[in-house]
Amino acid sequence: MNASSDNWLAGRRIAKMNGAGNEIVVLDLRGEHRRVSGDEARAIGAAPGLKFDQLMVLYDAVRPESAASMKIFNIDGSLSGACGNGTRCVAWEMLRGADARDLRLESDGGVLEVRREGDWSFTVDMGVPRLAWRDIPLAGEGADTTRVALTPPVIGAPATFSAVSMGNPHAIFFVENAGAVNLADLGPRIEHHPMFPERVNASFAQVRRRDSILLRVWERGAGATLACGTAACATA
Repeated sequence: MNASSDNWLAGRRIAKMNGAGNEIVVLDLRGEHRRVSGDEARAIGAAPGLKFDQLMVLYDAVRPESAASMKIFNIDGSLSGACGNGTRCVAWEMLRGADARDLRLESDGGVLEVRREGDWSFTVDMGVPRLAWRDIPLAGEGADTTRVALTPPVIGAPATFSAVSMGNPHAIFFVENAGAVNLADLGPRIEHHPMFPERVNASFAQVRRRDSILLRVWERGAGATLACGTAACATA
């Protein structure tokens, strides 16, 4: 898809994709000196047909063994350190028509290893979860981030959460009925809670079986989304 000819995107190919429900836009700027700003990311998301949860902008890789470097923008123009579903979309775009099965991509959250399992199936190694309070980060020292008291409490939210970073911060609330959660109400209040200096992705997880979790996610900078790869990793 090409943007209209009255802006700097004219003539550049923009791929709009869907990764497990995530709306993803991929913009390839490898070989160029152009850098996308937060304001420009918001403008791209406002263009007809280009609404996204995350915008994956590809630049030249820093490391010779990597295929590209990614900057990941949320729809509000803020940066995200990682996006699992977006990374899979990038891999499909970069590997289609090629014989290669493996791809290494750089992100603000670290180097991500991607493998093509089939024509429409890609897996991403999202790296080691970060569990220390400074690395998530949380606005206060605590030894155990698997069970953290939400202080001050948020009316309607569980009293405790688990905190994890998968390149971006996550707060996971384990609940009896994820479908009953008022995500539109609780999501923004938790995202901007003072315990999270860099805001947070808020997930409400209902463990149905050992191998099945129902997950509803409010992503920082994007709002309620149909899927979130880093949230799935953080919850697991």
